[in-house]
Order: sequence, then C-alpha cells, then structure tokens
Amino acid sequence: MKHAIYPGSFDPMTLGHLDVIERAAQMFDTLTVSVLNNVAKSPLFSVEERVKILEEATAHLKNVKIDSFSGLLIDYCAKKDVHIVIRGLRAITDFEYELQIAQTNRKLSKGQVDTIFLTTSLEYAYLSSSSVKEIASFHGDISQCVPEFLVDRIHNKFS
Repeated sequence: MKHAIYPGSFDPMTLGHLDVIERAAQMFDTLTVSVLNNVAKSPLFSVEERVKILEEATAHLKNVKIDSFSGLLIDYCAKKDVHIVIRGLRAITDFEYELQIAQTNRKLSKGQVDTIFLTTSLEYAYLSSSSVKEIASFHGDISQCVPEFLVDRIHNKFS
C-alpha cells in the first residue's frame, strides 16, 4: 500500500493546497494531510480549526486522512511508518528552500524519507497563505484564493 504525507501549516488552507491534495490523492492509496503545530508562530486558525477545515475541504476524497503533529517531520513519518513526503512548489524560490529541507530530512532519516515535489497548477502559482491573510486583513476579495466555505471564516478572524 502506497502512503504519503503532505505536511504544512495550512493557515489558511488555499485552493493551491487543495490542488496539490487532489493530485497527490490520485497517486497514492492513502494520503495523510497533516497540520504542523508550530509553537513559534501565532496562527490565524488553531490546529484544531485547521484540521476541521481540511476535513471539510477534502470530504470528497475517500483516501485522504487529516491529522496534526508537532516536532520533526521525520519523527512523525517514522511513527506513521510513511516514507514519502509531498511538497508543493509554486516558483523556483520554493524549490531552493524545499530542496534543502528534503535533503535534510533524507539525511536525518538515514534515507528512510523521500520527498516528491508537485508543481502547483498555473492558476494557483501566485497564491500563498500569507497573501490570503494580507488581502483578508484589508477586507479584500479572497474568493478566488480559498474554498467558498472558508471565505467568511477568514474574514471573521479580522473583524
């Protein structure tokens, strides 16, 4: 059984994230989308809220599971007995950053964790969680950036 993990902050989840999730779900028997609990950041949504948002957004994908973790990704992968990590790339700058992390994870896991990069569909190449938060903070239109059910939830965080 082929199983992969797609880790991230997902704060908030965007249509670009959903694009990567849907495409990765077609490649693997099981895909675990896992929300990183990064205590060094102050997120817009709590880990629990992000898990629920991802569950709602991926309800149509029967082989996708939603989880959360803290600590090192390689430790989480070992705990779940998963050896493949999915990461999305929008631009060359993403690649430089993600390549270093992928190589570090492979080295620290003694070759047990490999990373597969999926390029985001062109229609979402401009999109980031940071830009969604910035647009929403000025009460801008984010309807082309996130699933419809999430628009008001994000705007309410800035009310």
